Amino acid sequence: MKNDPEKLLRYTPSERANHWLTAITFILLALTGLSLFHPFFYPLTLLFGGGVWTRIIHPFFGILMVISFAIMSVHFRQLNTMTPADWQWMRHLRELANGDERNMPESGKFNGGQKLLFRLLVLCMALLFLSGIVIWRAYFSFLFPVWAVRLSAVVHAAAATLIIGLIIFHIYMAIWVRESMDAMLYGRVRRAWAKQHHPAWFRQVISGDK
Repeated sequence: MKNDPEKLLRYTPSERANHWLTAITFILLALTGLSLFHPFFYPLTLLFGGGVWTRIIHPFFGILMVISFAIMSVHFRQLNTMTPADWQWMRHLRELANGDERNMPESGKFNGGQKLLFRLLVLCMALLFLSGIVIWRAYFSFLFPVWAVRLSAVVHAAAATLIIGLIIFHIYMAIWVRESMDAMLYGRVRRAWAKQHHPAWFRQVISGDK
């Protein structure tokens, strides 16, 4: 696959490793967080050695995810800058959902929807990190007034709910758009796929301007 002339490199091995590290830590965070959020999910603590260990390791998973996502964010920051064409792309979402791509503006490496998702994820990560620090009882919560801890708990739960929804949507779209998963699994995509879904990026790669 590496030397296949019909395929283009979309993600390097380090980019894919960074993505999957973020994904794995997110899953661990979601499982531990849900188990602490509501009694219905408490049996999930058995996966992590019980309630005490779940509460202990949850914030450390959070730190690892934030670091991993921060590296990804810095790397892809410029590629996720919204342009007028991206906002125009967003206005044609209904047509895209109906399978009509004729009027879709040309996308670069990431389309308008992916860029907006990226920005929402950055916002959620920031809220989760800041509120998580305030409610981390073992090290920080005693430094803040009670009202700040309570407010942070609400913000943390709301941001977690939003980011779980965004990630579910992200996974759905990766499955819905055929061959999208191949890019993150193997790093390469067919030229025809790139030309159809990301024509501006396709021309950049073909011209050698990566």
